[in-house]
Amino acid sequence: MADKLIIFDTTLRDGEQSPGASMTRDEKLRIARQLERLRVDVIEAGFAASSNGDFEAVKAIAEAIKESTVCSLARANDRDISRAAEALKGATRARIHTFIATSELHMEKKLRMTREQVLEQAKLSIRFARNLCEDVEFSPEDGYRSDPDFLCRVLEAVIKEGATTLNIPDTVGYAIPELYGNFIRDLRERVPNSDKAIWSVHCHNDLGMAVANSLAGVKIGGARQVECTINGLGERAGNCSLEEVVMAVRTRRDHFGLEVGIDTTQIVPASRLVSQTTGFIVQPNKAVVGANAFAHASGIHQDGVLKARDTYEIMRAEDVGWSANKIVLGKLSGRNAFKQRLQDLGIALDSETDVNAAFARFKDLADRKSDIFDEDIIALVGDESVTHEREHFRLLSLAQRSETGERPHAQVAFAMGEAEHRAESDGNGPVDASLKAIESKVQSGAEMLLYSVNAITSGSTESQGEVTVRLQHGGRVVNGVGADPDIVVASVKAYLAALNKLHSKTERVAAQG
Repeated sequence: MADKLIIFDTTLRDGEQSPGASMTRDEKLRIARQLERLRVDVIEAGFAASSNGDFEAVKAIAEAIKESTVCSLARANDRDISRAAEALKGATRARIHTFIATSELHMEKKLRMTREQVLEQAKLSIRFARNLCEDVEFSPEDGYRSDPDFLCRVLEAVIKEGATTLNIPDTVGYAIPELYGNFIRDLRERVPNSDKAIWSVHCHNDLGMAVANSLAGVKIGGARQVECTINGLGERAGNCSLEEVVMAVRTRRDHFGLEVGIDTTQIVPASRLVSQTTGFIVQPNKAVVGANAFAHASGIHQDGVLKARDTYEIMRAEDVGWSANKIVLGKLSGRNAFKQRLQDLGIALDSETDVNAAFARFKDLADRKSDIFDEDIIALVGDESVTHEREHFRLLSLAQRSETGERPHAQVAFAMGEAEHRAESDGNGPVDASLKAIESKVQSGAEMLLYSVNAITSGSTESQGEVTVRLQHGGRVVNGVGADPDIVVASVKAYLAALNKLHSKTERVAAQG
């Protein structure tokens, strides 16, 4: 029987470090349920010690997920590790993932610790974590740029203290596939007790080689866990892409000789959910999950595919979930069908009141749009809170006028806390006028970093427009996502959603790794 490759998904932790990609507790829980349907082996749910919000998200995921191991990141200190263990109490299977930097640059400039201090801290952290959790992973941050002799000492010591998984991160995306694979192999050969732990790879994509480096770490280095994210989401240029690693190993089983437990038909639904939740659009030519991944424009290619699919297709679209894009509901669908579809999509609302409110919004959408797709439902529920009292800013009404030769004008009514405000403004277009009207009252002073429009489903002018607005203010970067058949309304919803996130007082501390 082939070896098993463990898939460790860190979309909810490392992926969330992308500027503007931070998620609410409910959004994280929804994605975690989809990752469980995907049969991910380990879900890194967050960094419990970083904020109360992240602690509550990790706790909720730990209590909800039954099939996958739930993991929390923690720095190599007792406070972080205790906080992680507390958040993971309700998990069926729990893992604590602790880390400390081991490269000379990080130890000297960031930690201001000596080698011996780092070694001792690593040992103490694993010893403490093993008293709280049987499954403990250790990462030497910036491991690839660390001195191999010192790194071997650290890895041998943490295995002796009880670390069950060793992860060697290419934290800054500096590695080259052959060199990284040899690096992992040499470490395994030099550490005397290397067979007592599972070896893992965690690669960033700064040079566009995260997937190649990870696969080299598996094939050449003998690693049996890959740390990755849906859509390659992550800070800077992103992380190793889950869908690419999984399909590479599955498609080229002849080369890798490995099995993965992933239900690949759930890959595309997971990709869509993460994209719509974070507002990070998947590029059309993205491998596996891009809109063009299985499209053939060339006449020669089209002819070949029609005669025999394997002339130009090495994977089947339906194997990764593309065939799941089908019409499921319409204006005649009842409440029970809607509720069942929410359940199928992993969307859990807090109460029957919330379900009823969501159903009312679904019926409103169905009156304006004849065919309702899964993507529409995800956008409908995730677009704004079902219970409006949780929002500081919320849209009440919008009227806008745009004529050729005349400057567009918008009138907006919106709530700000308990007060209702009305504002109007001219603009370069109806969207510009609407957002300027809101800003004239809110006066947030936020800088807009991104305005992006995307059709939720293709093939019809009836499609809902999905708008992403990214704002920056006071060092914080947030995304707001809004969806509506009217693109101007979607834009206003997205802008207000971003303002709501800026208004939130929840502090987030970026994790390392």
